Amino acid sequence: MKHDAFQFERADSAAQATDGDTRYDPTYDPLIAPGPGLGREYAPTYWVATAGTPPADDGPVTHDMNVDVAIIGGGYTGLAAALFLAREHGIRAVVLEANRVSWGCSSRNGGQGQNASGRLSRSQWIERWGKDVALKMHDEIQQGFDTFKSLIAEIDCDPQPGGHFLIAHRPRIMQALAAEAKVWRDVFGYPSDLLDAETLRREYVNDAEAAGALHEPEGIGIHALKLAFGYLRLAREAGAKVHPASPVTGWETINGVHHLRTPGGTVRARAVGIATGAYTPPGLHRSLMSKVMPILSNSLVTRPLTASEIAACNFRTTQVLTDTRTLRFYYRLLPDQRLQMGSRSAITGRDAPNPRHFELLVEGLHRKFPALRGIAIDYSWWGWVDVSHDMMPRVFQPDPRESVYYALGFGGNGVSYSAQAGRRLAERIAGKGAQQSLPIFTSPLPGHPFAPFRRLGQRMLYHWYFLRDEKP
Repeated sequence: MKHDAFQFERADSAAQATDGDTRYDPTYDPLIAPGPGLGREYAPTYWVATAGTPPADDGPVTHDMNVDVAIIGGGYTGLAAALFLAREHGIRAVVLEANRVSWGCSSRNGGQGQNASGRLSRSQWIERWGKDVALKMHDEIQQGFDTFKSLIAEIDCDPQPGGHFLIAHRPRIMQALAAEAKVWRDVFGYPSDLLDAETLRREYVNDAEAAGALHEPEGIGIHALKLAFGYLRLAREAGAKVHPASPVTGWETINGVHHLRTPGGTVRARAVGIATGAYTPPGLHRSLMSKVMPILSNSLVTRPLTASEIAACNFRTTQVLTDTRTLRFYYRLLPDQRLQMGSRSAITGRDAPNPRHFELLVEGLHRKFPALRGIAIDYSWWGWVDVSHDMMPRVFQPDPRESVYYALGFGGNGVSYSAQAGRRLAERIAGKGAQQSLPIFTSPLPGHPFAPFRRLGQRMLYHWYFLRDEKP
């Protein structure tokens, strides 16, 4: 009898189960905490405050059960996987979420759906894999954006279509944007427009830092939690079960069946999909040890702008905006006339509440839009982003002898591609992923030889990135 056991300590979660503490923990750190919690409240995001009444879920696991497929993680990717398993393969999955549905990345992001995934540009795909693979990668990402668009057509998530502006934050960056635009056009047949600073400021938005911009036609802003709630509703309508407050506290594989222990009972599954993003608990599965680097991102939303403030900033677009810093700022005007902006944050969870990180974000807001200096900030939060060590995501089966699969590593570009990743994860689980020949499907997430010291390196890199980004 084959009996593989892999159990990990969850002292904090055990305490939560005893004392019933479900309060939001602003210092939560996935590299340190034994688990994300048990039924924790959402972070205080604008999305949570304005999403309305959540749709029904299936409540916590309350008894042992046998299922065909268990999905660990109830965010965009996990819910999309459950939806596509039901719709396209006739498999009714069970989704296990430690806290509230879409408690992690999916309720804390900036709501920017871009035609991308991971951190690498299209020209970098060519450098890494060659032209032929890069062309196939472009097709996959475009198919992913089409998948995303098809789903948001079914969901009331306040879409703001029109495209995406990549805004040069220094004049020297325009040469690099022009080179990237040429690659898009000549290699991929992907249209774009290169705008000088005057045109950008006159016709779209008066970002005071902007030295010009590259505009691509694909890009949609959405309400982050309304999108997640829509996925939840669609998945359950298709036959999936979604159980919040059901963290996996232990995992044993016996004769090929995965025994996932939760506080309310053991879920015995013939296949498991992992879609936990940056909130993956240490030791959840041996294939994920030191494979994802959680990175904090800060976000804020202002009070609604007045007509005069909008005019002063010359906001003529509601498209998604990203600047070209390595530690980039992402921002847009929301449907209710508020400005949303996000950027880097602390290195550790313990330091996340430090006011200096919020102040750095506010300073960025003031640099870009001086007319908004002193504006009230109504919402401020932070969340963890799953960054792979080679900057690209994976949808992968780490051991062909074992029915375990994961979809992770979107690097902050998962709002749109998570829908396609969920679809690809469903295909793999259903045994229909043989056509997935791209490197993001055929290779595992790379490890890191200095995993215990990654944060020391991150601190040094942030300092170097800042000096390089702010160089005139």
